[in-house]
Amino acid sequence: MSRYIFKLPDVGEGTAEAEIVKWHVAAGERVEEDQTLVEVTTEKAIVELPAPVAGTVISIHGAVGDTIAVGSELVVIETEAVAAKKEESAPRPTLQVAGKPESRPKSEAVLASPAVRARARQLGVELHVVQGSGPAGRVTHADLDQAITAVGNRPVRPLRMAAPAGADPVEEQRIVGIRRKIAERMQEASRRIPHFSYVEEVDVTALEELRRHLNAEHAGKRAKLTPLPFILRAIVRAVAAHPEINARFDDEKGILQRHGAVHLGIATQTPHGLLVPVLRNAESLGLWESASEVDRLASAARDGKATRSELSGSTITVTSLGALGGVASTPIINYPEVAVVGVNRIAERPVVREGQIVVRRMMNLSSSFDHRVIDGWNAAAFIQKVKALLEQPATLFVE
Repeated sequence: MSRYIFKLPDVGEGTAEAEIVKWHVAAGERVEEDQTLVEVTTEKAIVELPAPVAGTVISIHGAVGDTIAVGSELVVIETEAVAAKKEESAPRPTLQVAGKPESRPKSEAVLASPAVRARARQLGVELHVVQGSGPAGRVTHADLDQAITAVGNRPVRPLRMAAPAGADPVEEQRIVGIRRKIAERMQEASRRIPHFSYVEEVDVTALEELRRHLNAEHAGKRAKLTPLPFILRAIVRAVAAHPEINARFDDEKGILQRHGAVHLGIATQTPHGLLVPVLRNAESLGLWESASEVDRLASAARDGKATRSELSGSTITVTSLGALGGVASTPIINYPEVAVVGVNRIAERPVVREGQIVVRRMMNLSSSFDHRVIDGWNAAAFIQKVKALLEQPATLFVE
């Protein structure tokens, strides 16, 4: 028999292993060429691995959460030529003229995709009573619909067991993939770095006026600016005066690496968890260039298409929850960096200016620093520089 053994390829430069995140196929299922077989993750990137050939899956190797080495056997596929012979000899599904679908023996294997099986469980339908119209009698979603219609168009509800009074149902969820990588990195950063936080309020009234003016002036010609590109520009200008902040600390060697270029990590919420794509050489980018590149990187991260190089190498990170940013936060440093700048939401607040209470647009910066290499005075001086630049936004563009 002709079988194709699909092994884990090198899914990134120098990748030695990957973690199985999700299987899209099961043994006994037919697959088409380029159909997704499995999702794996390496570091912070999720990769979908397609079938190189068409045929029937004979076996899969590895469970969700398992870490396997490059070159390890993942899927064994009986190639199309052999599968076709089996299909010719397989009994064809009988056509149902009316009434209840004819049952097959419970001992007989039912071919169906994981999605169909999950939907059947939700609907309370036993697959062995459903006639499949797919290849070799495979049950499809359309077959499920027909089976439900055949029993009188009655909605089929999921079967649920009544919980005893006072019971505490517990759902166990294994932490796998990027979520596990994030957990490991957060734990490592918290364990290795003695954090201290510094919170300062910033009057962004003038900045918001400038931003609205620029957006109105360039409406329809350039992308709409958010506050973030201005904040990034302020950080770039501030680290020029405080190079100890734009650094990575190799604590095993005891070496602080100060970087001349500013590679800004942009913490981004994605369906897979918090990722940090990197805005490289931010000091060389203009306002709209920075905004455009941040949008591109964030989209790539959310779609799971960011490359390894786009998710590594940052020298200082910015994190923001936007409108959910709260009043203050205590962000965790992106190890091995030494600082992270947290941006809280902008809100109108009453403040005192020259003895008068006035309403201004205010925003807090909540930042954390590695106290092993950054003293409190240096951290405060850095944030005060960022504050001064944002409160007088014209100075962001004056060399």
